[in-house]
Amino acid sequence: MYSLFAYCPHFNVLFSLLEYTFFRHALLGGLLTSVACGIIGTYIVTRRLVFIGGGITHSSFGGIGLGLYTGVSPILSAAVFSVLSAFGIEWLSKRKDMREDSAIAVFWTFGMAVGIIFSFLSPKFAPDLSAY
Repeated sequence: MYSLFAYCPHFNVLFSLLEYTFFRHALLGGLLTSVACGIIGTYIVTRRLVFIGGGITHSSFGGIGLGLYTGVSPILSAAVFSVLSAFGIEWLSKRKDMREDSAIAVFWTFGMAVGIIFSFLSPKFAPDLSAY
């Protein structure tokens, strides 16, 4: 009777990796992460919050523009603007009977517009805004 390892000698290498503790921990961590991401992903899709990551990060550009215009740290103002945008998205979707993805789109475009306007009006205009 032939062994499975006779057909594919690479299995020996794969199983020898399981001898290392860090590899077993990484495998267990990957398994637990995949289960958690599956649950969280289902929740995000059913609540129509698929664009929340892009919406918050792009709306933070408004904070960068305000920071450049006022002379405050652009990173700090972007963080504050992002948190306020998250609260604004929640408020707009609950109070104004608007779907969550529509509220995200409103803050996405508002933040980008504010960022472009204030970075253009800034006396210390940074031509390379990708540094933020």
